[in-house]
Amino acid sequence: MTTNEQLAHVTEGDNSIYAQPDGRVIPVVTRAGHEDTQTMQSGDCVRVSGVSIQHTPATKIWFGQVSNKPGYRSLPHHHGEAETGGYVLRGHGRIYFGEGFKDYTDMTAGDWVFVPPFMPHVEANMSVTDELVWLTTRTPENIVVNLEDVDDSELEGYRRA
Repeated sequence: MTTNEQLAHVTEGDNSIYAQPDGRVIPVVTRAGHEDTQTMQSGDCVRVSGVSIQHTPATKIWFGQVSNKPGYRSLPHHHGEAETGGYVLRGHGRIYFGEGFKDYTDMTAGDWVFVPPFMPHVEANMSVTDELVWLTTRTPENIVVNLEDVDDSELEGYRRA
């Protein structure tokens, strides 16, 4: 790529909506301990936002950390129009889905998951001793629609700590 091609690529598009008060467009870093904790929650599934409309100029993405204490799970929920991607950092998670939440898929450290829009599901930590932690991203935003709860006994293999 020539210098002129590189320069043309750099100046394509209008990103002025991300400008700082001084007019400059810069990367925005959310420092450890300064994440947004006022995110939509779902039962014992805790979401902490690192990149979101609540505290960065981002308008089309939510990116954060989701965790479940040992033996805890989310309420049944879906994420509206949002596509969701996740990456398990540590622990053993299970996503229950389908009619009566009878279907499920397990995940462990290093696994990636995609949850389609409007798909009701339950996120569970299958360990009663270790925390489940994953990174999650959503577009366009952190939409969480909590649904009517189900009894733990309806979720195959799940047990509370």
